[in-house]
Formats: sequence, structure tokens, C-alpha cells
Amino acid sequence: MRKGFWWATFGYAIVTMVIAMPWHFVWFHDLYAQLGIYNRQAPIIPLGMFSMVIQGLILAYLYPFFYKAGHPVIQGIKFGLLMGLYLYSVSTVANAAKIMVTSIPTWLGIQALFHTVQFVLAGAVIGLAYRRMGKHGV
Repeated sequence: MRKGFWWATFGYAIVTMVIAMPWHFVWFHDLYAQLGIYNRQAPIIPLGMFSMVIQGLILAYLYPFFYKAGHPVIQGIKFGLLMGLYLYSVSTVANAAKIMVTSIPTWLGIQALFHTVQFVLAGAVIGLAYRRMGKHGV
């Protein structure tokens, strides 16, 4: 595997962790509590981090198939938003259908905002990790 793959994998995981932890546990903690969507008293942080690494591995693997040419940050953001929409449908929309949440519009809105921020930044990092693809191949 090339360095870009590993930089993209861990870049995604780090960016996601840096955004997700304060987002869910500090900034919007009370809102999520009101929504009733997260009901585990003590989240299992290592399991969440493991999930981020798995996501990072998959995104790092898929990005070279998506890359067309162009500025690495712009290409990464496009890829990130596409993958973010996919993850949003799995982690947010599907959960709204299966789990009792006090306000589906609020849940969908706050998660849309979260996934947009997460995947714009993570996509940019993935694009930068693979920035030499256009010149030197994968």
C-alpha cells in the first residue's frame, strides 16, 4: 500500500474524532439527550474509534476509483460529500426509521450539519493525502 492510503485512512479517523467528540459530547450533548437517540450512559469510545478506522480504510481504498483530476482539495471534498451522503442515509435516515427520536426533523437537521462539516473536512484531508495521484499515479 502506498503512503497516501495510510495518510487518508488515519487523516479521516483523526478529523472525524476531533469533530465528533466535542460535537456529540459537548456542543450538542443536551440536544442529543433531548432527542433520545443516544441512550447509552457511558459511550464505548474505543468502539467508536474502531468504527472511524474502518470507515477511513474503506474511504481511502475507494478514493482512487473516484479521482478524476483537478485540485486535490476540491476532488476530495466532492468525494467526501458523496460518501457523507451515503453514510448519512445509513446512520441517520435509517435510524430515524428504526429508533424512537423525539423530533425527526431536528435529528435529520443536526446530523445533516454534522455530516456536512465532517465530510467537507475529511474529504479535503483525503484529497490532500492522495495529492500526487495526478502526477505519479496511485
